[in-house]
Amino acid sequence: MSTSVKRPPGLVALFLVEMWERFSYYGMRAILILYLVDQVQNGGLGFSTADAAAIYGLYTASAYILALPGGWVADRFWGSKRAIIIGGIAIMIGHILLAISGTAASVFFVGLVCIAVGTGLVKPNISTIVGQLYDKNDIGGRDAGFSFFYMGINIGAILGGLIAGYLGENWGWHWGFGAAAVAMFLGLVNFLHASRTSLRDKGGVPSAHHHPDAATGRRDHIFTGIIGGTVVALVAAAAVTGLIDLTSAQGLAKAMGLVIITVAVGFFLNIYFAGDLTGPEKRRMIVLAILFVAAALFWSGFEQAGSSLSLFANDLTVREVGSFTVPASWFQNLNALFIILLTPAFAAFWVYAEQRWTIPVFVKFGLALVAMGLGYLILVPAAQTAATGVRVTALFLICTYLFHTVGELMLSPVGLSTFSRLAPERFTSQMMGFWFVASSLGNLMAGLLASGMDTEQASGLPDAFFRIFLTSAAVGVVLILLARPLTRWALGGSERLEETAPAQ
Repeated sequence: MSTSVKRPPGLVALFLVEMWERFSYYGMRAILILYLVDQVQNGGLGFSTADAAAIYGLYTASAYILALPGGWVADRFWGSKRAIIIGGIAIMIGHILLAISGTAASVFFVGLVCIAVGTGLVKPNISTIVGQLYDKNDIGGRDAGFSFFYMGINIGAILGGLIAGYLGENWGWHWGFGAAAVAMFLGLVNFLHASRTSLRDKGGVPSAHHHPDAATGRRDHIFTGIIGGTVVALVAAAAVTGLIDLTSAQGLAKAMGLVIITVAVGFFLNIYFAGDLTGPEKRRMIVLAILFVAAALFWSGFEQAGSSLSLFANDLTVREVGSFTVPASWFQNLNALFIILLTPAFAAFWVYAEQRWTIPVFVKFGLALVAMGLGYLILVPAAQTAATGVRVTALFLICTYLFHTVGELMLSPVGLSTFSRLAPERFTSQMMGFWFVASSLGNLMAGLLASGMDTEQASGLPDAFFRIFLTSAAVGVVLILLARPLTRWALGGSERLEETAPAQ
């Protein structure tokens, strides 16, 4: 197995770009639901908890599902580098619109659309460039490199949550949104410099001949048309029959769920059947599909951090430290803080483990789901106490975030690494977008779950948290038990590409 250096040229530059982009995203996310539910006279928009949670889930889901067309545009036309630059500009414009919107909901929602489109362009393509820094079979080094890159995400997240969260809750919501715009500007400046230096030979414009032959191109176009038509037909049918209400936030969120699932399945089938893949590539696609489902389930629980767990911190948790009241949005920073503290140990472990034994990616994902479930199990007694009207100690949320962080470090950087490595070469950016669609689906599911977890009626929270634990832990255990047979069937017993079956 070839081994690359742990810090190849360009990795630090990408680390910094992602840090500032995530500052802008998580800084805004930390105050989004609080702003949506705040009263109009206080500068908020005055939405109900259910509608605010649905809007939150709809927005975060949109930001991640747009990673799929963001990867497609890069693979077909712009290349990763240009897509990142255009996406960064769109994000910055979006945050500026949020900052100047006042109580004008229409301007605010246009800003959210700009941020979602920009995020869809940036996320898959910056991860694609990170993957280009490593040899395909340097599994340990690649996992460690993505773990280091992932730490940049979370340094940005913790800075964004602290600064934008504090400004938003204490100075005014739009000061927080403005701080996010400044952060994205810094990220753009850094990337423009890196694109001319350490990354000058990465992420260029793709070849004009995306398809190997005309027949493959025709199949691709036919499948794409079928996917688009199916999405429109399903949403229209659901609206006409009354299954979804397109005039409400919760109805739009359910419609988005239908769109995400249809697009994800259609996209996968398109590449699988019309992508001119070899036998080994098709089996690796099956692996990625299984990981996609596991990741979506993980994110559906994990992303309660910005909705139900944020409201739990705000309404049911003791936040006073002496005369200082800890802003509720700061609790989300615990995840980023734990990631910064734990990432060096995880990165070193992946390199160490690769030299001594093989841990199948299915085991890593299974353990991640179990850890996420245990985080909710801890909250069950806390929710039972809160249901009696007594606010609970912050230690419960601190322990929950610790378990969720451990799960995230076993799933997210490993998933980025695995998708960038196992994806068919011509579809790398699109498959990175596919990975983020799992986050999109998980975020949407999180928003819909949160809409049914009202902290003003806390009696239902213990059962809700326990159901999340049971579902997540059960799926995690199944993945662990099936890891060896799945690896033998799909990957020939090894995740290293040179040991797979020869191309057909």
